[in-house]
Amino acid sequence: MTTLSIIKADVGSIGGHVAPSKKLLETVNRFVAQGLDGLLTDYFVGATGDDIAILMAHNKGVGDEEIHRLAWDAFKAGTMTAQQQGLYGAGQDLLVDSFSGNVKGMGPAVAEMEIDERPNEPFLMFLADKTEPGAYNLPLYLAFADPMNTGGLLLSPELTKGFRFRVQDVNYTEGDRIIDLTTPEDMYDLAALLRDNDRYVVESVYSRHDGDQAAAVSTQRLHNIAGKYTGKDDPVMLVRVQKHFPATGEILAPFSVAHYVGGFMRGSHIGPLMPVKCGTGCSYFDGPPIVSCWGFCVHNGRLTEPMDLFDHPFWDTVRARAAEKAMEIRRQGFSGPAMLPYSELEYGGIVRILERLDGRFTVRPSARVAEPAGV
Repeated sequence: MTTLSIIKADVGSIGGHVAPSKKLLETVNRFVAQGLDGLLTDYFVGATGDDIAILMAHNKGVGDEEIHRLAWDAFKAGTMTAQQQGLYGAGQDLLVDSFSGNVKGMGPAVAEMEIDERPNEPFLMFLADKTEPGAYNLPLYLAFADPMNTGGLLLSPELTKGFRFRVQDVNYTEGDRIIDLTTPEDMYDLAALLRDNDRYVVESVYSRHDGDQAAAVSTQRLHNIAGKYTGKDDPVMLVRVQKHFPATGEILAPFSVAHYVGGFMRGSHIGPLMPVKCGTGCSYFDGPPIVSCWGFCVHNGRLTEPMDLFDHPFWDTVRARAAEKAMEIRRQGFSGPAMLPYSELEYGGIVRILERLDGRFTVRPSARVAEPAGV
């Protein structure tokens, strides 16, 4: 069995919330390389926006302490480099002081799958920045449940059996509150949950053909851990493709929507999710929300070189349209849906303003309209 683990964190950036330095990336890469001495079978380090993600192939299973410690220590080493360089937000996503056996609940985002490798095992690694875990809800729904997007749901005997979605209520903090829904039978129920990106998040997807896991998504919410805003959650995702899973193109196609998600500046606005080339930093209004995708094959635990799947002329058109959508909603400033609702605002300033104003409200008796005679 091969385990694929992505562990991601923001531990420092140049020029604000933009992109990590080359020296920071080199530090993390050099530290993770030590794991090839008996712990890892292979690894890859990549970045999107100001986030660094470590992809590790190994045979230790999901949630392994040694694997998680390696990533944690690599990010700690990176934090030291970021501090030495004076980078902004050094160690931002490392919310506790010491490692406690698993990085879940400690700040970094985690997505893992243990798989029985097929003879040819292609998979995709997604990194998003300036957005929320639910940013993948719509793309996963379209790719795994909607035949208007995925022709394989009609054409492939394996895909027509549908998929099982595991959805997590990320607002519940006493444990992992989850529900399993199957498609096509539960499509409407699934849609009812997934419309609420800031609460109900797809955690994983499984084939009903053979039970194999198709996707894994990080579902951590940093403000649930820290109790205050420390940065947007910036989710990562692993998706297996081809054969009895949707094809690569069917997984990528939904990202052409550039759908609106929570995040953007200070994690408190709405913006379109722009598919970008790997390594792209953030710019306009600390955004827009961005997502990159690397394609790999894994064989006997060894990774091929990565393929940048949004580095194609087609996606230039999508990026241009996403930019227009971003500018259009930003023209609305703080008003209405351009900014997240009060319950989801990540910064406390407006909360304090509303609390201060609350005591200045007065209650005026309502004027009653006289009822018509004879009623």
